[in-house]
Amino acid sequence: MFENLKQAFDKGVEYAFTTTEKIEKAAKEFAKENNLNKKEAKKLIDHWVKKSEEMKVSLEIKIAELQKTTISKMNLMTMEHYKALEARIKKLEGTGKQPVKPVRKAKPVKKVVKKKPVK
Repeated sequence: MFENLKQAFDKGVEYAFTTTEKIEKAAKEFAKENNLNKKEAKKLIDHWVKKSEEMKVSLEIKIAELQKTTISKMNLMTMEHYKALEARIKKLEGTGKQPVKPVRKAKPVKKVVKKKPVK
């Protein structure tokens, strides 16, 4: 029982990453082995193709969410942030304004005392 469940799960994952042609071929083989008529075989193919597409979309969404979370945790710049900074720079360059320079603290001036020569 466990082995059948494992094989079914493995096939499901495999079908999520296969092309429509491969799914159709597998469904036709399954239909032959189980003596399904053409109408039942077509219904099976359509069902498997639909499920495969649904799994692909679901996985793409989950992967995109995982990428977004990982990038956020790594504190990396996203393309959205990059483009916003690029637009800001172009705007500053276009207006002739100079970017704000950081304020530096003035260094204290050392007083130089001249010593009188010793005679």
